[in-house]
Amino acid sequence: MRQTSTRSGALSRSGTNLALASLFVGMFVLGSGELLVVGLLHLIAVDLQVSIPAAGVLVTAYALGLAAGGPVLTALTIKVNKRTILIGAIALVVVLTLIPVLTGSFGLFVAVRAAIGALHGLFVAVGFVLAMSIVPPERMGRAISVVVSGLFVSTALGVPLGTLVGQLLGWRGSFTAVAVLGVVALVATLMLIPSMPSSGGGAASQARYAFAPRVLAALVVNVVAFAAVFSALTYIVPFLQDVTGISGALISLFLLAYGAATATGSFAGGRFADQDAARTLIVGAIGVAASLLVLYLAGSIAVLVALALLTFGLFAMGMVPSMQYRVVSLAGPGGQLASSLPASAANVGIAFGAYAGGVAIGAFTASAAVITGLVIAVVAIPIAWAASFLKPPTTATALTSDPA
Repeated sequence: MRQTSTRSGALSRSGTNLALASLFVGMFVLGSGELLVVGLLHLIAVDLQVSIPAAGVLVTAYALGLAAGGPVLTALTIKVNKRTILIGAIALVVVLTLIPVLTGSFGLFVAVRAAIGALHGLFVAVGFVLAMSIVPPERMGRAISVVVSGLFVSTALGVPLGTLVGQLLGWRGSFTAVAVLGVVALVATLMLIPSMPSSGGGAASQARYAFAPRVLAALVVNVVAFAAVFSALTYIVPFLQDVTGISGALISLFLLAYGAATATGSFAGGRFADQDAARTLIVGAIGVAASLLVLYLAGSIAVLVALALLTFGLFAMGMVPSMQYRVVSLAGPGGQLASSLPASAANVGIAFGAYAGGVAIGAFTASAAVITGLVIAVVAIPIAWAASFLKPPTTATALTSDPA
């Protein structure tokens, strides 16, 4: 059997695939737990006697925990064995997920969500580093795509199923199910993830490369791209109802199609990242803009709307492996720390996009959020083009000079 050389030892091809599958499962569990609240918000609000807007803080707390806490935890644990970090992160997520199930404190629920968000950010960062280390350099993009696709499969399958469980057994039943899946992910990690001792410098020495101007410039692409996507996506249901004229189960069908497209795009995006990550980001931005343009112009034609949502999901999430690949590559010796930054940048973009789309739809009509996303996507195209000229540091530069 062909052997794959890694920085943490030698894994067989089957061992590599099993390790990547374990990381996929971990991402699936974390993604399901993150987004499950959206589908259960009204049940949580009623049970804990808070308003729905107040319950929405659970979503915000998670996003802030991931965006801010993920890089902090990554920096604090950068010298720890990566397998140990993944095991500890999943174990803590399982325990923290069960706390709201067993208590009735909304304040504690919010704090727990922020903590799980930070652990999610840590898992993403370390998971990507480990995945990229156990495959040959020419397959790094595909390794990233396997891991990140766990998140998008959770969007397509985990969240709808979890919402259904919540409707049958209550929101506590759904969170218990996520904890059980977390135990499965923990066992898989214990059995399948290889040991990966820390390599490279500590957080301080890596930070000068992880936060170099070229890396920050690449992160701008992430922020703007996700802002474009979520300006429209956050308010896609009102668009489908008011403009396309569909309701009920049909809306779920359209969203399922989008979810399936995101999962497919994230898988396929890894191959394109391996070929040319910078070019993939340009093509992805153009594809998102074109999809939103069709969505706006043909918003009243259900078949074309469905096709636009499919291409929207394919292009939007097809960019994600390239975003991660570019940031880690541009960071050079700071790649371990930088691996936590794309997720943080994405959450900043999501927050801005949701806000911008909300302002637009509040001032105008349901189509305004799509137009807002289109405008931001058009802006993203030249930004992605300009960022394509950024180059990783050479070995000599990395060792002898400051990052530029």
